[in-house]
Amino acid sequence: MGRGAAFFDLDKTVIAKSSALAFGRPFYRDGLITRRDVVKSAYAQLMFRLGGTDEQTMARTRDYLATLCKGWQVEQVRQIVAETLHELINPYVYAEAAALIEEHQAAGRDVVLVSASGEEMVRPIGELLGVTDVIATRMAVEDGRYSGEVEFYAAGPSKVEAVTRLAEERGYDLADSYAYSDSYSDRPLLECVGHPTVVNPDRQLRKLATENAWPVLEFRHPIPLGRRLRERP
Repeated sequence: MGRGAAFFDLDKTVIAKSSALAFGRPFYRDGLITRRDVVKSAYAQLMFRLGGTDEQTMARTRDYLATLCKGWQVEQVRQIVAETLHELINPYVYAEAAALIEEHQAAGRDVVLVSASGEEMVRPIGELLGVTDVIATRMAVEDGRYSGEVEFYAAGPSKVEAVTRLAEERGYDLADSYAYSDSYSDRPLLECVGHPTVVNPDRQLRKLATENAWPVLEFRHPIPLGRRLRERP
């Protein structure tokens, strides 16, 4: 049998906000999106969180993101994320999630962030947490700009396909692996591992956890990385 891994959803599980919406302000400031786009993006995120398991909802969200990003320079997006990461994300990392990630790493398990947000955002957040493996949405790129097509949308069943593929490549035993999420839309991800745990669950997911006797964690303390290191026992 292979070794286990630990798969973490990102938004509201590891960080106390939406990673995609967090960068809305600098994207607006740098002219990538309009004020109307900010409102529409927030609405799309809300609709996804309320009904993300519905294929039609996921397809609409995916297509909206692709259209919104079309023509953006990839390097500009990476630069904005790098410049604002410590201001917009670092203070919102749950201390409980950071400690849990460290526990899994200390036990010899690989930790993987699995998020519907774009890879250009998720990978730097992973680096902030000491996590090198990410499964995230990938946009098609032509001549250094997003083409308006989505190569891979990391949501719902697609997350499971990517996790299963990675497990086959790395030799992970999914029956001995862990998954953490706050959203009912991640039911397929939670059900594909032997040790599912729900974190700050929405109403549907809390009900599912009760029915399946899954552990329920409540993360309440977002603390900046520097402060966590100083205050570590």
